[in-house]
Amino acid sequence: MQVEIVITLRESILDPKGKASHHALENLGFKDISGVRIGKFIQLDVDTDQPEKARQLAEKACEKLLANTVMENYEIRIPDNA
Repeated sequence: MQVEIVITLRESILDPKGKASHHALENLGFKDISGVRIGKFIQLDVDTDQPEKARQLAEKACEKLLANTVMENYEIRIPDNA
């Protein structure tokens, strides 16, 4: 089963990559974009057919290694076709 994880900086944490990208987009004429935040996307292949077990494994992986929970939030997604 495939699990998707989206990791983003907490709102209270300055995002210098996002700020630089926003500034560059403005310079390219994208005036209607009011902000940019940069994050990470991770795909896990989990050897189970049980969505809840896959979610629990992904949660443990995020807590122990994949996300810095002091500075980052994460969202676990299990695609409908999983």
